[in-house]
Amino acid sequence: MTLAAITDDPARQLWGQVFGTGSSMTALVLYILAVVAMWRVFSKAGYPGILAIIPIVNVFILVKIAGYSAWMTLLFLIPIVNIVFSIIVAVRIGRGFGKGGGWSFFLLWLLSIIGLFILGYGSARYTKPA
Repeated sequence: MTLAAITDDPARQLWGQVFGTGSSMTALVLYILAVVAMWRVFSKAGYPGILAIIPIVNVFILVKIAGYSAWMTLLFLIPIVNIVFSIIVAVRIGRGFGKGGGWSFFLLWLLSIIGLFILGYGSARYTKPA
């Protein structure tokens, strides 16, 4: 099979148009993993797990699990403040599940999907932050 035959294949062209060069597939897989992890965390915290599927709503729920009003999610729209606020939210979520600040920073902020899986499927119990 020649290179011209591979690039002229309509099925490959359609696949490339729909899924890009692979980065969109990677993003889709990571999003699905994040939804599965958040679904379980939401359920443990007393919120409907199905809200993890909706992209912006899941951030509102994470902020509520951290003990803040959902209106505080607007802080994610302010540059630099959003980085600081996301770290604070990660640490507060970790504290709600009985984890320390270092654990929360590394596994809920830097490697959030892994941390959410550990919280959701581990033995950690949620206590609402004061």
